[in-house]
Amino acid sequence: MNEFLLYIGRCGLYLSLFYAFFLLVMRHTTLFRFNRIMLLAGSALCLVLPLFKFRTVEAVLAQAGELTMVSAASEAVLQEPVASAAFPWTAVLAGLYFLGLAAVLVAILLSSGKMLRLMRRGSEQKLEDCTLVVSGEDIPSFSWGRKVVMSRKDLEQNPAILTHERMHVKCRHSLDLLLFSAFQLLFWWNPLVWITRTELKLLHEYEADEGVLQKGIDATQYQLLLVRKSVGEERFTLASGFQHTKLKNRITMMLKNPTAGGMRWAYLALLPILTLAMFAFNPVKVHAASVDEENGTPVILEETAISAPQDTTQSVPFQMVEVKPSFRGGDASEFSKWVNETLVYPAEAKKDTIQGRVTLQFIVDVDGSIVDAKVIRGAHPLLDAEALRVVSSCPEKWSPGIQNGKPVRVHYIFPVVFKCK
Repeated sequence: MNEFLLYIGRCGLYLSLFYAFFLLVMRHTTLFRFNRIMLLAGSALCLVLPLFKFRTVEAVLAQAGELTMVSAASEAVLQEPVASAAFPWTAVLAGLYFLGLAAVLVAILLSSGKMLRLMRRGSEQKLEDCTLVVSGEDIPSFSWGRKVVMSRKDLEQNPAILTHERMHVKCRHSLDLLLFSAFQLLFWWNPLVWITRTELKLLHEYEADEGVLQKGIDATQYQLLLVRKSVGEERFTLASGFQHTKLKNRITMMLKNPTAGGMRWAYLALLPILTLAMFAFNPVKVHAASVDEENGTPVILEETAISAPQDTTQSVPFQMVEVKPSFRGGDASEFSKWVNETLVYPAEAKKDTIQGRVTLQFIVDVDGSIVDAKVIRGAHPLLDAEALRVVSSCPEKWSPGIQNGKPVRVHYIFPVVFKCK
C-alpha cells in the first residue's frame, strides 16, 4: 500500500505541474481541439512518469584501499520503534484516500442516474448524426454520447441550441469527460484536477460555439441567446456567480482573434520542467565508494544511516544484545576483511562500469551460522548476486550472541560497496 500511495502522490505532483502550465499559458488560446487532446494525452503521460527512475550519486564515502567496516547492525537499529506502538499512518492515509474515492464515485453515479432518468422520460427522434430526446419538462439542454436532450420549447423556439448540442456529439465531448472522470476518482484530493475539469468543459463549449458560428448563424443573435439561457431574461440585471463568468468567457472567445498555430509548440516548455521533476521525484540513490587498487575487490564501508530490518520478532538487534556475536574471535571488522578477500567483482559488471551499494540483512543464529541472508536494497542484479553469494556461503561459524545467559539470534544489516576505477 505504501508503494501505491507513493505512486498516486507522484502522479499528482506531475499533474499539478502540467495543469498549472495549461492554466497559466494555454487556457486563453483559441486552440480548442489541440488543447483538448493535449490535456488528455498529458494527463495519461503523468501516470507513466513515476515508473521511470533516475540514478543519482549520493556521496563519495572512502578513499582507495580503506577498510572501515564496523558492526552491520548500525545505529539506526537503536532507533527502531516498537511495532505495537507505531501509529499506522499508512492505513489511515489509505482509508482516507479510498473514502474520498468512494464519495466521488457515488456523486458521479448519482449524477449519471439523474441524467439517464431524464433521457428515459423524453420521446426519441432519430436524426442523421444523433438521437434527439424531446422532453415536455422545462429542462436545460445537454448531450451525452450520441443523444441530445432538449425541452420541446427550446426545440421550437431556439433551433441554434440543437445545432450547438449536435456539435458536442460530433466532437465526442462526452468521451473526454468519461476519460477525465478516471482522473477525478484517482486524484480527487488534488484541487487542480477539479479546476482543469471545469476548463475542459469550457473547451467543449468554445469548440461547439465555434462550430455553430461556422454554420452561418448570426454571432450577435447567438450571443443574446446564450445570455437569455444562462441568466434568464427577467433576472439579467441581478445575475452573478459562476454561470455568468462562464458566459463571459464564451463570448470573449467568440470575439477573440485566432491564436497563431505556432503557439502549439509552447507545450515543449514542459519537457525540461517534467525532466527536472523526474530527477526530484523519482530518485534511486547510489552510494559511491572505492575499490582496493591492488586486488580490485570492493571496499566495505561503515553504514551510518541505514534502515532497520523489517522482521525482528525472532532476533535481537546487534546493539541491544548483551554479548555480541564475534567472527574468528574478533569484532565485526574481521568478517568485513573475510568478505573483502572473498568477493569477486563480476566481470560483466566491471566491463560495463556497473557500481553501487548493496545492503544485505542476515541473522547470526544461536549455533553461530548465518541464516536468512537477503538483499534489502540492491544496486544491480550482478552486484546483488555476488554480495549475497559471499555472505550466504560463509563456511565458518560465529560465536553466537548471548542475552540473559542464553544464545540468541542476532540480526545484522551489512553494506557492500562496489566501485570501478
